[in-house]
Amino acid sequence: MKQFSTLLQKVAIVTRAGAEEAEIGNLCYDSRCVEPGSCFFAVKGTATDGHRFISMAIEHGAVAIVCQNLPEQIDPRVAYAVVTDSEQAMALMAAAFYGDPSRELKLVGVTGTNGKTTTATLLYELVRKLGYRAGLISTVVYKIDEREVASTHTTPDTIRLNRMIREMVDAGCDYCFMECSSHAIVQQRTYGLHFAGGLFSNLTHDHLDYHKTFAEYLKAKKGFFDLLPKEAFAITNADDRNGAVMVQNCRAHIKNYSLRSIADYRCKIIEMHLDGMLLQLDGHEIWSSLTGRFNASNLLAVYATALELGFDSAETLTAISLLQPVSGRFECIRATNGVIAVVDYAHTPDALENVLQTIDEIRTAANSLIVVCGCGGNRDREKRPIMARIAATHATTTILTSDNPRHEDPETILDEMEQGIPTGSRHLRITDRAAAIRTAVMLAHEGDVILVAGKGHENYQIIGDVKHPFDDCEELRKAFQGVRN
Repeated sequence: MKQFSTLLQKVAIVTRAGAEEAEIGNLCYDSRCVEPGSCFFAVKGTATDGHRFISMAIEHGAVAIVCQNLPEQIDPRVAYAVVTDSEQAMALMAAAFYGDPSRELKLVGVTGTNGKTTTATLLYELVRKLGYRAGLISTVVYKIDEREVASTHTTPDTIRLNRMIREMVDAGCDYCFMECSSHAIVQQRTYGLHFAGGLFSNLTHDHLDYHKTFAEYLKAKKGFFDLLPKEAFAITNADDRNGAVMVQNCRAHIKNYSLRSIADYRCKIIEMHLDGMLLQLDGHEIWSSLTGRFNASNLLAVYATALELGFDSAETLTAISLLQPVSGRFECIRATNGVIAVVDYAHTPDALENVLQTIDEIRTAANSLIVVCGCGGNRDREKRPIMARIAATHATTTILTSDNPRHEDPETILDEMEQGIPTGSRHLRITDRAAAIRTAVMLAHEGDVILVAGKGHENYQIIGDVKHPFDDCEELRKAFQGVRN
């Protein structure tokens, strides 16, 4: 139990009302989760305003309310605090409630459009190979040392975030690697956390359904680096034109990495194959089972972060050579008939371009490339024709299909994608994703490559509000079993 006044110590309070004090046993911003002894945060979200549910929260047992506007009726048994920003107050109070756990380990935030999951996961695996306990907060999974927790958001809400970091500290974790999404940064979910360092991968066209403009998207990412303390490090990708912008006005110790130019950390690809690549990293040659220029950049970012955290270079390089690909990120499935399928999460134009360029560098001209891809519903519509054009430019055959349609008509999504297909390009429209994958397998012959893009690690397909079981890898394996060339 914590005293309400104690939790409010670092919060800018406009006014207080109701009871002078309350003992808090739980924090929540969803009135449905309120229990006796809760402090309820009335947050103005994108879909609804938490102020509407203050009375419901009190009925369920809330003893304290943090809000931006006092309700008309004040319950004298309840302690109220009016603040300028409920999300920011929730972040500070959550940190205080759980004993400021981010100061008890080294927390590293990874942000950017593409590569966040891979980089954060590889850092988690690297540190464990070097003999330390670590936590992971990613799109795919949350990990508290070895214990897995289902991932609901790329970056969870600040209450759950602080609770998990406390669990990591209690489990003996020395490090935590966390994806920091642009949504989370804007919504103050990372506010109040103490970061040992931050890493920027790249910035490309995505999430404009939320941020509206690219400038606002960039501003959101930059906001993360603006708040890093001076004792932290900030590592940025010199190969991305926005890399230098990210660290303008940043107080942290700045470093950069590059595959193409002079930088603090550099890497060169010597050989590249579908099952891995030979790299020259920091003057040493290492083999990695990951492949592609984008993964070379990810591995370089991992190496740079490890050294900034104080790890030995030789030990880090050895551990990097043992790292395995992340689920659904350029994951290869080989059929007995010689066809190779690649499953990748690529759901942005830049990510799709990177994956296709990698495949083009490896496959021979005699072999066909069949690309199966779609775009999610109720998301950035501008990228739909761009994604289709990129796929058709590289592919022998492009199959446009459904991704996660959510509340949109899948046919409408495909109509918008089809507008980007260049005249004369060979393409098919097969709305049913399983049928699209089966068709790709039937069209492929020995030596051909199939790319199934967009969903990667996801084992579901969202139609309406329902998540239906669906796994690209599983569908490919079933299709391979049923086809003989």
